[in-house]
Order: sequence, then structure tokens, then C-alpha cells
Amino acid sequence: MRRLSMPIKTASAALALCFSALLQCSAAPLRRVLSDPSCNRVQYPAGDSPDFRCFLSAWDSLRYWGNADVRILHVGGSHVQAGSWSDRLRSRMVSQRYGSDGGRGLVFPFAAAQTNTPVSYTSTASGEWESSRCLHPDVPLGLSGMAAIARDTSCRVAIDLLPREAFLHQPRYVFDSVEVLGGGSMEPVLLLQGRDTLRGTPSAYGYHFSLPYYTDWLQLCFCGKGRYTLRGFYLDKPASGITLVESGVNGATTQAWLRCELWEKELQLLRPDLVIFSIGINDIQGNNFDPERFKANYRELVRRVKRVNPHCAFLFTGVNDSWLRHGPNPYGPQVQKACEQLAKEFRGAFWDFYSVMGGEGSMAVWQEAGFAQPDKVHFTPAGYRLLGDLLFDALQSAPRK
Repeated sequence: MRRLSMPIKTASAALALCFSALLQCSAAPLRRVLSDPSCNRVQYPAGDSPDFRCFLSAWDSLRYWGNADVRILHVGGSHVQAGSWSDRLRSRMVSQRYGSDGGRGLVFPFAAAQTNTPVSYTSTASGEWESSRCLHPDVPLGLSGMAAIARDTSCRVAIDLLPREAFLHQPRYVFDSVEVLGGGSMEPVLLLQGRDTLRGTPSAYGYHFSLPYYTDWLQLCFCGKGRYTLRGFYLDKPASGITLVESGVNGATTQAWLRCELWEKELQLLRPDLVIFSIGINDIQGNNFDPERFKANYRELVRRVKRVNPHCAFLFTGVNDSWLRHGPNPYGPQVQKACEQLAKEFRGAFWDFYSVMGGEGSMAVWQEAGFAQPDKVHFTPAGYRLLGDLLFDALQSAPRK
């Protein structure tokens, strides 16, 4: 892979920023996995990225003066569904200025689909549910890439925004606006405090609910007969600030995300200023990886985003080092090259995830340090939090001019 030279001044700044991550983890294991901290930086393969610099300007305006709205979408597979990576980045960004939470955004009742819920909230479900994922969808899917299908009125779901991974100065997310994404013959109804219920109004996305107070919890039930396909909830409030939405599905590839026929429509709820693309690790789990097909899939995803926001910025992260069978996955460098080419083609930004880790074989080092799982594909909670810290540091030091 081509390695870009870095001026001493820039390298020193990158080294200094890595002390931010040092404060979050034990120093000794961190030094083992970050063999070259100067790799932890945002690159502009086309020489410049006006849309990305515009995003950075808005973020700086929010941090220093509190007068901007910044909306971010992080898309991926199991790395993103786990939640720790995106949540760490979100928390670091929101914690920079008091009151800069711009709304929690998209959440999904993963418990109803019988799969893991991101660590930043809790979902519970009762009743008989069916589910569908973008890997093999049998119902129209949207921004979440998943759907939970309620079979009758015994079905209920609840979302609690109290995170399962709490730490000092944890931001608290509340909302007073709920968009229920879905459709069907039954009607969704919110259960309020006590035994009160709230009925919504039909909207372009499903049903909209305006709550009489701020809350960090909701419970949904149904009335009527038939079925209801629930694609998630969009939680919002009337305040400017940072909204960072994670959209991850275990096993999802670039092709799988293209199967979500309502993805572009529901993306209009967020209308992101920045999309962080971290899809790719599942594209290389086999012996038939095609870089040209991979790039073609990404181009279609970019086109869909640009139809929603023509000036949206893009950050391609590529993939981590991983193991395929009994050794390092040989397709990792090809994904990184493809993502760098895409960043150049769309005048976007590139964060070299693979090199930040240490390159080929580095996943074994991360596992020994307690940051990666034994499968040498996924990370531990501490590893995902470290990724969030590293990406946050890279964004902070990204070139503004």
C-alpha cells in the first residue's frame, strides 16, 4: 500500500493527540497496538475536500460558539451494530460543549429481532415477532437495514437510552419527538407514564408522535388487527447540536445495504453533513472479493446520499486487519486501496483504519493486548472504545485549510 510522507510538525501533532486515547486506556497495551501513531490522521487523496472542510467548519462553530447543527451517519456491519465505536465518537464530540446534544436519532428494537442491541441503549420486546435483515430482506427495509414484524397486538417493544457502558461525564440523551418508521394494518401506540397512551398522526415514514415532555424512554404497543413492520424509531428534539446515528447490521456487505429500498427516503430524516462509511469487512469474508464490484456498490451508496444532500462529506475508513481461516486476510490491503480511490474520486476523506492498527498481522497484537476477540475479526468493548478515541483524535487534527 502506498504510504504518504508526513511533515515532522504534523507527525508531532498526531503523536500529541494520541495522548487523548492514552488517558482512556492502560498506557502499556496501547503502546503495543499503536506502533506508528502518525498514521492516525485524516487524508484528502484528491488533495482537498471542500465538503469535508465545510463539515469541520460547522463542527468547530458548534464547539466554540454553539451555533451550528451537525448531523453524522456511521454505516457498517457488526463493528457498528455493536455500538461502542460510534457511541464513543458521539460521546467525545457531544462532551466538548455542554448542551450540544442535537438529538439521538435512529434507534432500532434489536431485541424484537433477537440480536444484539448497541451498548448505547437497551431494547426489550414481548410477544411474537418476525424479523428481516438487509442480507436477505423479505420486506422493504430502510435506514436501519432491519425490520421487526409484529404479528398481533400482544407485541410490545421498549427503548431505554440509558447506556449499558456508562462512564464519567456520560451525555444524557432525551427526546420529545418520535417518528415510528414502518407500516402495516395495525396502528402503533405509545404507552406513557402510568397507564396513559398517546396516538400519533400518519406521516411519510409511518407515524409521528409529539410527546408532552422530554424523556429518555419509550414503549410501543399496537391496536387493530393484522401485522405491522417496524423499521425503527427516529428520536429528536428541537435543539441544535450533534446528532450521530449508527446504522449497523451484523454481516452486512455493500451489496446488502443496496437492498434497502427505503434507505434513501428515510435518510431524509437525518440529512447528514457527514457519512462515515465503514462497510467492507464482510465483503472480504470469502475467496471471491472483487474490488471493482466493491467500488461500484459504494458509488451507488454515495449517489443515494448525494440525492439527499448534494454537499454531504464522506469519510471512508476501509477495514481492520483480520484473519481468514488461519492467517491474515489477504484482501485487507485491496479494500484500503479501493477506499482511498473512492475518497479521491468523490473528493472525500480517508482514514486508513488498516494502517492505524499496524497493518498485516496486527490483529493478533490487538488480541494479545485485550483489544480484539479470539476470532481476530471483531474487537472487544475496550477495542471499540479505542477506535472511537482514535477516530475522534483524527477528526480533531484534520486539515482545515
